[in-house]
Amino acid sequence: MDAAISPLTQWNCTDFTKCCKDSGVLMVVKCRKENSALKECLIAHYNDPAFYEECKMEYLKEREEFRKTGIPTKKRLQKLPTSM
Repeated sequence: MDAAISPLTQWNCTDFTKCCKDSGVLMVVKCRKENSALKECLIAHYNDPAFYEECKMEYLKEREEFRKTGIPTKKRLQKLPTSM
């Protein structure tokens, strides 16, 4: 789903993350501008019907695979250890 997020949103997220790391405990006060920009961008994505359908189809595909295998996507994508 990360591929569906626009580069602008990724930049806002990076900007917000950097601000939080630099500000420490005071991030609540110091990063309001970055947080607002990130929220606006995410709201635009959440209200986009095409993005909603893409997320829904990805979820249904993962759910179908889980029902077939019984293994969650996260565990299925991990590399299995090889023994020698």
